[in-house]
Amino acid sequence: MVKSIAIVGGSSDIAKSTISSMSADNYKFHVLVRDDSHTDELSASGVSVVLGDATSEEDIKNFISGVKESGEIHAILHCVGSFAVRPPHAMNKEAFEAVISTNLTSAFLTLSIAGKAMLSQGHGRMVFMSSVAGSLGLVNHEAISAAKGGIESMVRSAAATYANRGLRINAVAPGLTDTKLASPIMSNETASQAASQKIPIKRVGQKEEVANVIKWLLTEAPENFTGQILHTDGGMSNVCLLYTSDAADE
Repeated sequence: MVKSIAIVGGSSDIAKSTISSMSADNYKFHVLVRDDSHTDELSASGVSVVLGDATSEEDIKNFISGVKESGEIHAILHCVGSFAVRPPHAMNKEAFEAVISTNLTSAFLTLSIAGKAMLSQGHGRMVFMSSVAGSLGLVNHEAISAAKGGIESMVRSAAATYANRGLRINAVAPGLTDTKLASPIMSNETASQAASQKIPIKRVGQKEEVANVIKWLLTEAPENFTGQILHTDGGMSNVCLLYTSDAADE
């Protein structure tokens, strides 16, 4: 039987890379996208595409209901994000709330609605996208840190809530990754190089690297693996750089 995987935020580079990495596997992908600019590309690869707003409770309900009609939902990937690097004194309330809504509110709606659908079948895997900013203090990242930190806390709590009901809930937290979302930094050579120097491995991540971790969580992670935040950030969140590589060689 073909297993269904639903992706909220299916037009992101990381979502599309995840789909590509699993193209040879026996999964049917259903994606919710905000606009139709990627519809033809996704549909051509056999993906079922639904237009909708990830922050709309009604749209998420309709999307998940449609996926359920095709059979059991094997897994859910919440792959919604936004780019907001601005200090608090230069960000108004509306801009802050937009970041929270896009990232955290949409994640809660996915957890609540898709989780309920999975409870009725007694099993399922859920993966949410966080960020290195969710656990590491970064300059001008207050809004996105609040949103992604909220996702990480929510994932840990949900993993505990549903541990005995067959749901396995985890998150992936990339550092700076070469995607369209990061183009404001990646398109600026000076900014890109400066950002790379803050990463222990001295380079930004690639979407394929993040996708491979997501694939593992969606399909291969052991049944007892839940409530975890996997960092794909080149060591940025957990490795302290107290000396340069040249000094280490001396």
